[in-house]
Amino acid sequence: MRFFKPRSSFKDLSSIALNQAAFNVLHDAATFKSQLLTQIEQAQKRIVLCSLYLQNDDAGQEILTALYEAKRSRPALQIEIFVDWHRGQRGLIGEEKIPGKVAGNAAWYQLQSQANQEAIPIYGVPIQTRELFGVLHLKGFIFDNTVLYSGASINNVYLHQFEKYRHDRYWLIRDAELADSMARWIRESFLRSAAVQRLDQAQIPSTQSLRADIRQFREQLKKDNYHIEHGVPIDTQANLAITPIVGLGNHNRLNRYICQLIADAETEIWICTPYFNFPAHITKEINRALKRGVRVHIVVGDKRANDFFIPPEQEFKAISCLPYLYEMNLRRFAKKHADDIAAARLQIHLWQDGENTYHLKGIWIDQEYTLITGNNLNPRAFRLDLENALLIRDPQGELSAQRAAELQSILQHTTVLKAYEDLQKLADYPPRVRQFLARLSRVRLDRLAYRVL
Repeated sequence: MRFFKPRSSFKDLSSIALNQAAFNVLHDAATFKSQLLTQIEQAQKRIVLCSLYLQNDDAGQEILTALYEAKRSRPALQIEIFVDWHRGQRGLIGEEKIPGKVAGNAAWYQLQSQANQEAIPIYGVPIQTRELFGVLHLKGFIFDNTVLYSGASINNVYLHQFEKYRHDRYWLIRDAELADSMARWIRESFLRSAAVQRLDQAQIPSTQSLRADIRQFREQLKKDNYHIEHGVPIDTQANLAITPIVGLGNHNRLNRYICQLIADAETEIWICTPYFNFPAHITKEINRALKRGVRVHIVVGDKRANDFFIPPEQEFKAISCLPYLYEMNLRRFAKKHADDIAAARLQIHLWQDGENTYHLKGIWIDQEYTLITGNNLNPRAFRLDLENALLIRDPQGELSAQRAAELQSILQHTTVLKAYEDLQKLADYPPRVRQFLARLSRVRLDRLAYRVL
């Protein structure tokens, strides 16, 4: 991927003209859950849910029960659920696998299907033959002509079912053309492929038997894109406009537009990511932006706000080293930009709120562009997973109040890093973490971890 020229045209990016009243930005997980249930209750024609997973827990059960009740009361209502093929079938970490028996969420989906006369298909979407090398990370819940977009999946912590929550972004957008475009793409891209199979029915085919179909499916997804019936290029819209973008694999269109947005920045950039592990192309564009005088804000989760963090006093697991690995990466970046931090050209905001976790992603450019996405802005998202985003252009500042309110909500639980020395280094970590990371570094497996995790 090349460097990007500032103010390059988005003339090939078709968009939908909207008005300010079409948007409603939510600020917390509990409100997101409430709105999700409200939209299920009100939907009359279609519900299309696309998520990494629908979890077998209290929140997942509440949502699935609401869907069955909606189908029961309105039989003509079309409901389709799409989850990742691998996440839908594997059990929880540590769950014992019983030979010949479906485990994990798929077993629950089948039990729910058997217990209800109404048919709600739950499709497993395989992006790759192994979960490590690619998952369905596409986001968006569609209810009639409304899109509820968030990076959140459906489980207890994402929906703030009990004490803990995982903070994300939540946008409610009412527009028939946007909803049609996203729903049409899902149906045409997923349901036409033999690789996509139902998980709510018995006799699920093995991944091995679908290998050829999955490879063909992945290659087709790389070519597919949302289609807007009456769109015009987003850079020619005089007022508020939105465009959906999808991407899969190296150098895909979503990656290019993300880098182009950063290259276009003239005054200010805000970037949110839960795991500090930028692809090289994003890092290069941030460096170039700082050199041309753009003020850069990066909002990232403190290691204690990472969903893989395990307190040192609890039992050690290798996966708990990931938050420390990301912090080491952040410290190196901050050290390289020590002068920018001292001059407040670069501000790194660390998010932490007790034992809650942080899952925010997105980009704000100047006062003009807002990118809402589930993309983690890391090498895995740029190379392996199926991702999407909604790009909003607002040349007249019609959403400025909602934009400011969302950023204020995000920053509520952040502190600004004063110097790179304020971050712990390897020698400060718990002994088991320190030993494991040192071993990874010696055999250079840490580089592999950055690419696939």
